[in-house]
Amino acid sequence: MVNRPPTRQVYRRFSDCSVSEKLLNSLFLATMGVAYILAMVYLYTSHEGLDGKPGLSVDDVAYTYYGNRSGTRLEAALRGSMSAHLTFEERDKVVEWIYSGSPKAAFDSEIQPIFEKNCISCHSGRSGIVDLSDITEVKKLTDVDMGKSIGELARVSHIHLFGVGMLLFLIGRIFILCEMPGILKKIIVGIPFLAIFMDIGSWWLTHWKPLFAYAVMLGGGLTGLSIAFQILMSLYQMWLYKGGKKY
Repeated sequence: MVNRPPTRQVYRRFSDCSVSEKLLNSLFLATMGVAYILAMVYLYTSHEGLDGKPGLSVDDVAYTYYGNRSGTRLEAALRGSMSAHLTFEERDKVVEWIYSGSPKAAFDSEIQPIFEKNCISCHSGRSGIVDLSDITEVKKLTDVDMGKSIGELARVSHIHLFGVGMLLFLIGRIFILCEMPGILKKIIVGIPFLAIFMDIGSWWLTHWKPLFAYAVMLGGGLTGLSIAFQILMSLYQMWLYKGGKKY
């Protein structure tokens, strides 16, 4: 019997794909790329300005998860994400009401008209978000801002882990068709999963210690960069790369 040397397995790559498969992959990657950009825009607009300054900062992230424990949630919103909807005079009047003990009489005569004018179109009982027409709901926001609660963190964390985990898996399944050294590919595929655990895990740590807000931003930035690299490299190798050694 002749002993034949074992044959080296050659894995499937983009050069083996049909035009239809490349088109399907490309449209999916482009759609996910646009969706991720819009998610970042939403993240920016919903978090920036919580520290009273324009732009997204580490302090904004800390206020989101740790809270502004020197003030209340309502005051933080009025000085941050909701600041553009009220005049300075209206905001100061609401803040004064908060620190005067949030009396119902003053709410009915002074504060409720401000909310009706500027806020109720979104913050009503039908909207599914905080109802600013109900003083009982409003007074919940006049407590010290402790950031996101454990329940909120659990809800947002599991949604992100399910959603982003599936996104990373599908983008990674396409990316592994690229031609590059195996060790490099393993690192690139693994980085976004480590980054998303750093990002989401740091939400919980920031709730305990605001210093971990730096890790939130690092994890989120690393996740975005790794997703962008995988999408762009996959598109490049699908349509422009002429092929070479198949790793």
